[in-house]
Amino acid sequence: MPKKKKDENPTPETPQEPIPSEVVDTAPDGKYAEMLDKYQRCLAEFDNFRKRTTKELADRRNDGIRAACEKLLPIIDNFDRALSTAENKEDNFYKGIEMVARQFDTMLDELGVKSIPTEPNSPFDTNLHYAVAHITDESLGENTIAETLQKGYIHQERVIRPAMVKVAN
Repeated sequence: MPKKKKDENPTPETPQEPIPSEVVDTAPDGKYAEMLDKYQRCLAEFDNFRKRTTKELADRRNDGIRAACEKLLPIIDNFDRALSTAENKEDNFYKGIEMVARQFDTMLDELGVKSIPTEPNSPFDTNLHYAVAHITDESLGENTIAETLQKGYIHQERVIRPAMVKVAN
């Protein structure tokens, strides 16, 4: 059996105790305090940089989601129109279109995109809805939604597309 050299299995070194600050503070010209200040500033700058880049990446991701959804929304609208005008709801073609429309809805939900609520007789909100017509209807309240013409979508409190609605009274 070959002999082991001393360097093959070095024993772990005992950690050195930190130098007390009173000893280091007596360094000539206050170099320790200056270097400590630079070190602390560098750590703070790096922490700020890390937080800023994390936020910027999240913002870019959200902007990308919104941009992609803007391109997909006309396609989703066409699927909804096809479903609403279908005569035979038992037809396999109708069922196929319905499955694709559900897949789009699931995809939007997974991305955090929600449709803007536009139930009839709900209040009209200029931040979420776009009024394209005004009607007089005594059965509906003042400044309420009478009909939804096109669905609107929102992502993380930012409107991707406002809902187009008819407003009553």
